[in-house]
Amino acid sequence: MDSRAWDLRYADSEFVWTVRPNRFLVEEAAGVPPGRALDLACGEGRNAVWLAQRGWEATGVDFSHAGLVKARRLATERRVHIEWIAADLLDYRPEPHGFDLVLLFYLQLPAEPRRQVVRAAAAGVAPSGTLLVVAHDRANLDHGHGGPQDPIVLYTAEDIMGDLGGSGLHIDRADRVRRPVQTPDGERVALDALLRASRA
Repeated sequence: MDSRAWDLRYADSEFVWTVRPNRFLVEEAAGVPPGRALDLACGEGRNAVWLAQRGWEATGVDFSHAGLVKARRLATERRVHIEWIAADLLDYRPEPHGFDLVLLFYLQLPAEPRRQVVRAAAAGVAPSGTLLVVAHDRANLDHGHGGPQDPIVLYTAEDIMGDLGGSGLHIDRADRVRRPVQTPDGERVALDALLRASRA
């Protein structure tokens, strides 16, 4: 999907996603001392806002202007300041080694553009900083609930590990994880890829 398609998706006044933070962000970052955080493909801003509420100096980047309008609204409602940047991640380059936490959540791209974005994200991780990637896992197509149905944009934690080759980051965790999803027909399970990496 391009930025215009996401603008249409975010055009309604209601939030497309919940305003609660992603469960894996809470699990992986809840105990990390606040610093500078970069949320790439931030969408409607829920994760950046959650971090800012916990003392992080947060920056959110997305190519959807409609998504960023809602992100700004959420930040205002929660009384936090966040720097919002409208940019395509295929062109955006984070400040080198500038962030203590870099998030890349549910950016579903084919292999080559994904590799480009993941490497750029890794370059933004500061010494002692962390990169956290979460995505719809390829196995979700046949064994999980929801998510994109195009296998070209689905990938695994091992794929992300390959993308990070030569980045200087240490892989701390690379797993396929289960995410409960509430549906009108009861609880279902989605399968996600999760990778956490750090710079010495």
